[in-house]
Amino acid sequence: MEPVIHHFRAAGVSVVIECPADALPAVLHWGPDLGPLDDRALAALAASLRPRLDMTADVPVRTGLVPEARTGWTGMPGLTGHRAGRDWSPAFTSVTYRLAEDGGTRTLIAEAADPRARLTLSLTVELHPSGLLRARAGLRNDHDEPYALEALHLALPVPAVATELLDLAGRWAKERVPQRRPITVGTHLREGRAGRTGADAATVLCATTPGAGFRRGEAWGVHVAFSGNHRAYAERLHTGRTHLGGGELLLPGEVTLAAGESYRGPWVYAAYGRGLDEAAHRFHRFLRARPSHPPAPRPVVLNTWEAVYFDHDLERLLELADRAARIGVERFVLDDGWFRGRRDDRAGLGDWYVDERVWPRGLGPLVERVRAHGMRFGLWFEPEMVNPDSDLARAHPDWIMGAGDRLPPTSRNQQVLNIAHPDAYAYVKERLLALIGEYDIDYVKWDHNRDLVDAGWAAGGRAAVHEQTLALYRLLGEIRAALPGLEIESCSSGGARVDLGILEHTDRVWASDCIDPVERQQIMRWTGQLLPPELIGSHIGAARSHTTGRVHGLRFRAVTAFFGHFGLEWDIAALTEEELAEVASWVALHKQHRELLHTGTTVRVDEVPEGFQAHGVVAEDGSEAIFAIALLERPPTWPPGLLRLPGLDPDTAYRVSPLVPVPSMARHGDPEWVAGEHVLTGRALAVSGIGVPALSPDDAVLVRLTAV
Repeated sequence: MEPVIHHFRAAGVSVVIECPADALPAVLHWGPDLGPLDDRALAALAASLRPRLDMTADVPVRTGLVPEARTGWTGMPGLTGHRAGRDWSPAFTSVTYRLAEDGGTRTLIAEAADPRARLTLSLTVELHPSGLLRARAGLRNDHDEPYALEALHLALPVPAVATELLDLAGRWAKERVPQRRPITVGTHLREGRAGRTGADAATVLCATTPGAGFRRGEAWGVHVAFSGNHRAYAERLHTGRTHLGGGELLLPGEVTLAAGESYRGPWVYAAYGRGLDEAAHRFHRFLRARPSHPPAPRPVVLNTWEAVYFDHDLERLLELADRAARIGVERFVLDDGWFRGRRDDRAGLGDWYVDERVWPRGLGPLVERVRAHGMRFGLWFEPEMVNPDSDLARAHPDWIMGAGDRLPPTSRNQQVLNIAHPDAYAYVKERLLALIGEYDIDYVKWDHNRDLVDAGWAAGGRAAVHEQTLALYRLLGEIRAALPGLEIESCSSGGARVDLGILEHTDRVWASDCIDPVERQQIMRWTGQLLPPELIGSHIGAARSHTTGRVHGLRFRAVTAFFGHFGLEWDIAALTEEELAEVASWVALHKQHRELLHTGTTVRVDEVPEGFQAHGVVAEDGSEAIFAIALLERPPTWPPGLLRLPGLDPDTAYRVSPLVPVPSMARHGDPEWVAGEHVLTGRALAVSGIGVPALSPDDAVLVRLTAV
């Protein structure tokens, strides 16, 4: 019997899935739209896409969504596990399928059984109207004997034209660093073993055509939507067949399925695009279509960390709140240092009670002042962590994660609280709900400042990152259900927990603890491969950067922060009236344009004059756009030339003007558009471009384009 072939299409993407009754479904094509195909054409296409004989076996080696060794596949298997050494190579030979459609999302659900091993594998594949593909797998043990699951991964094929890999690396305060390499025979494996997503996470692992950029070439990218240990990989066999895949990384013994028990893996997202921008847009549109997407407009934030650190003096904080209100801040967030014993980072974590010595009247006086100004109030927590020097650790050492007979090395003077422990979970939930309720808190900055090392149950030492991650999701879900209006930020040593798993339960991420604008230009640029600007916290810091020590002018700092979820991380109480007024003008300018910034289409520019970087946002209807042009390095040639502005409607005429005053260098002359009367079509702007101002290094300007 010939297998059924399903063809899903959306927003320029086609997914062709072969669905036999005696084998797992296989993706034959994921990529550019194939156009409408009747059954005959689809059958012909499938015949050409199926694998050929390759000397591995006497039959073509078929690769399902979960690759099976029993088919002759010698690459990474999708399912690994065993039952006391048996049933290590399952054969799913009985498969049923169901199709569904909801709101334009096409879904294929498959349930496959191995009657001998008595395992049932479930698969779900969805194509969203944005063209974003996602899939997940689950496994049920139908045997009386337990099944030790070691891995359950999904794999998607990419065509031979994809010969290069692009993914991201990084470290604390320097997240999302791009790295490229050729695709070669073997496996490019990115494992996150930090118990959280990681500052060094691949984020989106892309296979691309040679030299692909933001607006050129083709890209196929996968993202594993899981906030604990995870794995993403690209694999090429000697046959030339190439796959991208991933799933949760399970530590030894983390998942053993008793009779009737099930495991469900995380979603693996897959975005195809003609250029990296189009692939990114699929993520952005998917996220913006969620019912849970945070409401617009995104409020301007002032966070107190780099203003006061642990020095919580009420009068100083009241002055900070007064000044924040004067310049247009809409949300005031009190950071670390408000709870018992927390005078520095060596003590207090876990003791979630307002410190009576520092706050003898509680947080009420500050909250009341903030609310009197019409601002919302937010509070910092680090619920999954504990200092050994805390009442909580002394009372409940068994709640601290460890390898049984030893504690992990401390990091930032802290350990990890095992919130999979029912009593620890109940304590954290009660404390957060009590404090949020007492002060009617609008916003929680949820931090997580260390990796999970030797992360197991204190009693016995069994590995527990899997349980910890699921407990976190459950805790966030229950808190949000109890407090529907609460917004939560995912912060983790800055940007070490940026993934679509955490964003099912939170409203934005803190991209990095580094807000040095030079570093943030890159961090924001590449975080945008996954997230739209409104989900990325982006603040103006002090002139001298807290993390790098470099000094930058306000315009550069403000332009860099302008496009994201905008805010301040700065002791504005120390500013002069003139400086305060200048900051207020930036806040007002962001408010004026944030609807465009947070609903438009992100454009990252490939071709720029040496030393420059440029990006922008274009309205969905093409009626307006804002671009930023920044000079990050002194170029060997001068003056700068022209900058092409892609992404505009080619047939619309645009007036090009500065959004903020452009610094003038008289000896070079200003570009014509600086006068505000320059009009060109979108096609001319994309092909010819505009003159680049003669900026000084570490400076930037904003360019506005409006349809005429």
